[in-house]
Amino acid sequence: MQCPFCGFRESKVVDSRHTDANTIRRRRECEECKKRFTTYENIEMTPIMVIKKDETRELFERNKVKKGIMKACEKRPVSIEDIEKLVSEVEYKINRKYLGEVESNVIGEMVMDGLKDLDEVAYIRFASVYRQFKDINTFVNELKNILTEKGE
Repeated sequence: MQCPFCGFRESKVVDSRHTDANTIRRRRECEECKKRFTTYENIEMTPIMVIKKDETRELFERNKVKKGIMKACEKRPVSIEDIEKLVSEVEYKINRKYLGEVESNVIGEMVMDGLKDLDEVAYIRFASVYRQFKDINTFVNELKNILTEKGE
């Protein structure tokens, strides 16, 4: 594994942990500069095609899901590890439940379910883009739904 700090190609694994069923988190130390960094190893699964709203298909990209979640969680008290865990959970559910193809709205709903438990503000941010809120009333209705679910 190449060191992100000095580019040296040799490192040793200091610690390994399973973060979920498909991912292993490894803490590494560069043998040249001695700095530490973290890598994540994912099991490579059969490629999944995502069916978009316009019926076109594209390959499922874990990083695309992660980027959307990170944008929703920007300036929120959500750790990178929590984001990684959510992305892994979504990817795991897709690989377990769907063979070859999944509709994009299914992925969006999985992300929203995870964000709802993780951070309500991030959930609203993601939902406003994903569900394409047209006006303030749609936004307020979504907030009312959250409050109703919480029993407030």
